[in-house]
Amino acid sequence: MTLIDSLKSFFKKGKVKVGMGNYLKTITDHPNINLPPSEIWRIQEDLRYYRNDMKNVHYFNTYNQKKERKPHTLALTKQMSRQLASLVFNEGMTISIQPHADEQGTTVDHDDDVLDQFIKKVLADNNFNQNYEENLELGIATGGFAIRPYVENGTIKLAWIGADQFVPLESNTNEITSAAIINKRTVSERDTTIWYSLLEFHNYDEVAHTETIENEVYRSETAGEIGQNVPLSNWDENLPEKVVFSGLSRPTFAYFKMPGKNNFAVESPLGVGVSENAKSIIDAANIAYDQYVREVQLAKRRVFVPYSMIRPVAKQEGDLFDGGFPQFDEDEDIFMQFKDKEGTSITQVDTTIRNVQYTATLQYHLHALENNVGLSQGTLTTDGAINDKTATEVVSDNSATYRTRSSIITQCEKQLYGLIRSILELANLPLFDGKTLINYDIQKNPIDINLHFEDGVFVDKDAQAKQDMLIVQQGMMPKVEFLQRNYGLSEEDAKRWVQDAQDDVANDDDVLPNNQKGMFGDGGGDE
Repeated sequence: MTLIDSLKSFFKKGKVKVGMGNYLKTITDHPNINLPPSEIWRIQEDLRYYRNDMKNVHYFNTYNQKKERKPHTLALTKQMSRQLASLVFNEGMTISIQPHADEQGTTVDHDDDVLDQFIKKVLADNNFNQNYEENLELGIATGGFAIRPYVENGTIKLAWIGADQFVPLESNTNEITSAAIINKRTVSERDTTIWYSLLEFHNYDEVAHTETIENEVYRSETAGEIGQNVPLSNWDENLPEKVVFSGLSRPTFAYFKMPGKNNFAVESPLGVGVSENAKSIIDAANIAYDQYVREVQLAKRRVFVPYSMIRPVAKQEGDLFDGGFPQFDEDEDIFMQFKDKEGTSITQVDTTIRNVQYTATLQYHLHALENNVGLSQGTLTTDGAINDKTATEVVSDNSATYRTRSSIITQCEKQLYGLIRSILELANLPLFDGKTLINYDIQKNPIDINLHFEDGVFVDKDAQAKQDMLIVQQGMMPKVEFLQRNYGLSEEDAKRWVQDAQDDVANDDDVLPNNQKGMFGDGGGDE
C-alpha cells in the first residue's frame, strides 16, 4: 500500500469513527427492511445443509473422556438439488423469441431474427446455460435466487444473486416488485481484513413505470456484520447515490421462487429450500450412515497375544539371524499385546457388523426423505430391483419427481420471461454512449417467448413421435405443433421447416414415401 493509499485509508477510518451514518449488525437492522430475522437465519441454515457442514459429534470414549469428531454424512441436500436442477435445465433447453402475431397472423414490421439473435448473443456472452443450472441448483436448496441485467462497458451483463443476498421490500400477488440486493467484498487495510457491503435498494413504481436504485455502502471489521455506513467512494469512486430508469414494464431483477407456500413465514414472498421441512429426516439418515461407517471402522479383526510374542526379551533358540529378531510390519494393527499371565493364550476377536440392520434403517430414512420432498421412490434409495424397464415404466416410476419438476419449471418460466423482457427493455434505453442496442419497444409491440425444457427422461420420445405423426396424417394436429413438440423448435422455425418440406415435395414427388406425402400436403397452408 502506497503512502497516499495509507492516508486515504486513515481518513476514511477517521470518518467512520466520528460517525458517518448508522451501524448495522445484520441486514434486518436497516430501517427500510422489515423481513423477519428468522428468514435470514433460515436461509443460512439451508446453506449449511447444502455445504454438508454438519455439526460435530460429541461422545465419551472408553476412558470416559469427552471427545468430538466430524461426522460421516451423505450430502443429501446437494444431491437432491443437483438432480432436480439437471432435470429442469440441461443441454436440451432452448430459448427463442419473435414479435407477437395478431389475429390475422401478421407481425410488427421488424426483422424476426434480430430480437432472437440479440437475446441469444447476450445469453451466450454471459455463459447463461451453465450459470443458470448452477444457480438453479443453489436456488432449489435455499428457496430462491434472482438474476439482474446491468450495463457494463457498453454491453449487458447478468448478475446472479443468491438467496442470502436478496431481501424483498415490497411484493404484490404476482411477484416481488422492490428488493434490496447485498453485494460483499473484502479488502486489506493496514494488514487488517475489512468487509465492505454494497446495498442496492431497487424500488419499482408500477404507475410511473420507473425503477429507482439507491446505493449505500457499509464497512465492517467483523465478518458476518454489515457494519458502519461509509461514503460510496469506499466501494467505487464513480458509484452514484441514485439512478432512475424510466419506461420499464417490470423491475430489472427476475426472481425464482421454489414452488409451494412458505410455511415458516406465511406472509413472506420468499420460497423455502427443498430440504427445509425435512432436516430432521436428513439428520436421522446421517446418524444412521455415520454409525454404520464407525462400526465398520472399529469392528476390524483383532488378535490378542502375550506381550512376549511381540517383543521377545532374549534371543530364541533356532533364530536364523544373529543381528535381531523377527518383527511385524510397523503398519500392523491386528495383533494387540497384553501382559503375560499363566495360562494365557492367543485370543481372536471378531465383531459382527450389523450390515442388514443399518442398511434397512438408512433406506427407511431415505424413503421418508423422498416422500417428504416430492421425489419418486428409488431416486435416493438403492434397495429397488434393477431391471430393464420400458420407457413407459420409467415414466410411471418417476411420476412424483415429474410433478415436482413441472412445478419448478413453472417458476423458471416466470423468471426467464421477466429476465428476457428486462434485457430487451434495457437494450432499448439510451444507456450505451447515448445510443440503444436495439430499437424495439416491447410494451407497444409484444413478443412471444418460447421456452422448451427437454423432458426426455420422463417421456418416451419415440412413442410420442410415432403417435403424433399418426395424428398429423389424420389431420388432427397442425404440422407446426408436431415439430414444436418433437423437435423443440420455435413456431417460426417450425413454419420454415414446413414450408421447406412443401417446396421439396413440389420440386420432387419422390422425396417422401407415398405413405408420408400426406403429412406435409401440397402447401395449402395447414399449419
